[in-house]
Amino acid sequence: MSRLGSLGARLYRGEVSYDFIGHRKTWYVVSAVLLLVSVASLLILRLSLGIEFRGGAEFRVQAADVSVDSVRDVVDDTVSTEIVVQQVGENTVRAQTEALESREVEEIRLALAERFGLERADVSTQFIGPSWGRDISEKALRALLFFLLGVVVFLSLYFEWKMALAAMVALLHDLVITAGLYSLVGFEVTPATVIGFLTILGYSLYDTVVVFDKVRENTQGLTGGSRTTYSGAVNLAVNQTLVRSINTSVIALLPIAAILFAGVVLLGAGPLKDLSLALFIGVAVGAYSSVFIAPAVLAQLKEREPAMQALARRVSSRKSGTATTPAARREGRGDVEPSASEEDIEADAAAQNEDPLASATASTARKPQSRPGPSGQRGPQPRGQQRKSGSRNRSGGKKRR
Repeated sequence: MSRLGSLGARLYRGEVSYDFIGHRKTWYVVSAVLLLVSVASLLILRLSLGIEFRGGAEFRVQAADVSVDSVRDVVDDTVSTEIVVQQVGENTVRAQTEALESREVEEIRLALAERFGLERADVSTQFIGPSWGRDISEKALRALLFFLLGVVVFLSLYFEWKMALAAMVALLHDLVITAGLYSLVGFEVTPATVIGFLTILGYSLYDTVVVFDKVRENTQGLTGGSRTTYSGAVNLAVNQTLVRSINTSVIALLPIAAILFAGVVLLGAGPLKDLSLALFIGVAVGAYSSVFIAPAVLAQLKEREPAMQALARRVSSRKSGTATTPAARREGRGDVEPSASEEDIEADAAAQNEDPLASATASTARKPQSRPGPSGQRGPQPRGQQRKSGSRNRSGGKKRR
């Protein structure tokens, strides 16, 4: 068995454990820094919207002597608008401008064909109006809202509303950080980027649901005992699913990294680069939030319940070796949920405090005293022998009938 598999088995059995929930303030600080950087990037640098969203014209030229500077010079001589020129592959350059009239588009196309010795049809053009991008953005936002609403309803029915709330907090956390880092890198937002964002929504929820399912399993009947708190049960669930989360994330990130390398290094630009960057950032942040953020938020929400607070007091009393009084236990329970009986709690406390020697002595004292048997062994005598012993006279002989 590999070391990782052995570690996973020990984590699942609880032999090795890391206190993820106990260090939640540390994870909150890390997430706060990432969120602050992401929001600042979105407000200052903003997202670089592609031509599909802002509208405009695009020209692609493929020739042996084509270069970014030469294409920019040709377009600048024809129109005086903002131009974005990029190398998108070997011997291929893309130029994007603001919305142009049909006459201006044709002039640029002919000028590029003449400059690089190409036919007019060899210069590909694409013209998109600004209304198309606005309509697509509105529909995407509407679909996102319906998706989030459906997820909240499903998680509330399958788990409970506090788990649904914790999952939504982690999901929004992933979206903001992914969008912020995407704008920080400076890549354009294209339809492929939107597809990547929608994909990471499903991945983040999948990993979180796996952890929450184990939490639900570990917390069934938890309030009926006094062995661990809700946070302790959640922490055990996170440790038990940790290796699975690591394996799933690594397996997902490796092919995405290969696509990102091919899109950036080999192709230079295009849908692969935009899609893979959004996926890479989103999967990495989603794996982080499903382990460090969502369980911590859930534990913090649940620990505010009266039943969980009473459970925490019983666990604390059990660990410190001081049994609470029946009146205090009744007050702590608050008749919210059924908890352990008083006899069970007293037995747990006694098991923690009893002296082994005193326990053995008390156990011996409770046993009934037995008389020596006929062979010198101690034990209860049969009724027949008792009657025979009682039928002898004082001189040791038997009574005559």
